[in-house]
Amino acid sequence: LWLLPLNISIILSQVLFFGFGWLFFMRQLFKDYEVRQYVVQVVFSVTFAFSCTMFELIIFEILGALSSRYFHWKLNLYVILLVLIFVVPFYIGYFVVSNIRLLQRQRLLFACMVWFTFMYFFWKLGDPFPILSPKHGILSIEQLISRVGVIGVTLMALLSGFGAVNCPYTYMSYFLRNVTDSDILALERRLLQTMDMIVSKKKRIAMTRRQMYQRGEDQNKQTGFWNMIKSVTSTQAGSENLSLIQQEVDALEELSRQLFLETVDLQATKERIEYSKTFQGKYFNFLGYFFSIYCVWKIFMATINIVFDRVGKTDPVTRGIEITVNYLGIQFDVRNTHMQPVIISLSFFYAISSSKSSNVIVLVLAQIMGMYFVSSVLLMRMSMPLEYRSIVSEVLGELQFNFYHRWFDVIFLVTVLFTTYACLFHTEV
Repeated sequence: LWLLPLNISIILSQVLFFGFGWLFFMRQLFKDYEVRQYVVQVVFSVTFAFSCTMFELIIFEILGALSSRYFHWKLNLYVILLVLIFVVPFYIGYFVVSNIRLLQRQRLLFACMVWFTFMYFFWKLGDPFPILSPKHGILSIEQLISRVGVIGVTLMALLSGFGAVNCPYTYMSYFLRNVTDSDILALERRLLQTMDMIVSKKKRIAMTRRQMYQRGEDQNKQTGFWNMIKSVTSTQAGSENLSLIQQEVDALEELSRQLFLETVDLQATKERIEYSKTFQGKYFNFLGYFFSIYCVWKIFMATINIVFDRVGKTDPVTRGIEITVNYLGIQFDVRNTHMQPVIISLSFFYAISSSKSSNVIVLVLAQIMGMYFVSSVLLMRMSMPLEYRSIVSEVLGELQFNFYHRWFDVIFLVTVLFTTYACLFHTEV
């Protein structure tokens, strides 16, 4: 009888996860944009709910509770794969086509064409990677999980590599360049001078057009061959002067945009300098040094894993927490709760969103989120002891799990190198 409440708890938790995803969508993610399509909100919330349920099932797996775990694992994976491979890509194509005026009448047809194109490249994605056992059929669930895993692990490695470098760069005061009020005032003065030049040249263009218009009216009242020739030559000279002035205005406007961005960047840097002097800023500065050491360790271990063709299982943070809790006498295996950091920059999606693109952006975010969580389960399986991973391994199938760990290390290392170069270049500039 005690198993019945556990089954009910799974259903209730999914309802709570769905409601939390709905509230997060409405209150935080796109509160400034009107998403009129409720199907988009439903798809996002369903993806969020079943993604969180997978981690809940891992907790039940560790605790050994809920005898129907295998059924819930299968159901959860089938639903999340159905959403990620069939539902979300179709609606992304549908809303993209709906924003193109020429294709709106046949948007359903073109949406299907976009989905078939996605399926072709999605299926071809698995050809160059050793992700499956040859005995699996073309319609097996392993075919779908393996391809979703490649995309998701790549996203995880990109986000983790970027976060491992960007977090110390953001919080450590060592990387802050010295910015004074005189630097900001000098740049603001240049910006104001550029804006004044733009205004004066635009006034000059308006005055020239007005003079050309008045001259044309006066010459229309005159007759004669020489007056006609004179009007044509003066009009050509005036148009050439206007084109030259307009080119100058375009160049000055581009310069003003660059100066404005530099001014905003200096203001933000000055605020970070002032924030770093506070107690909270010093605390985050210490965390920045900690994450720098962790980043160096991760780079070192990723390099070792690649060179010696080995698979890492426990990172130093998880190992340190495990030693601490064991020292305190707490009987708890921390490796089982190790989760990859979810470093998804929502500000990027918020910045590129508009009233027309908001539906597509939400669906793309749901796609990334779902693939991220599925891939987290693939990587977490290696950190679980053998007695806890049996059902997870059975549900996921006979995948080449070692490949995903090596692939993560390669993409993580490349991302760290590129991000480090970008941060250092930005600091020098």
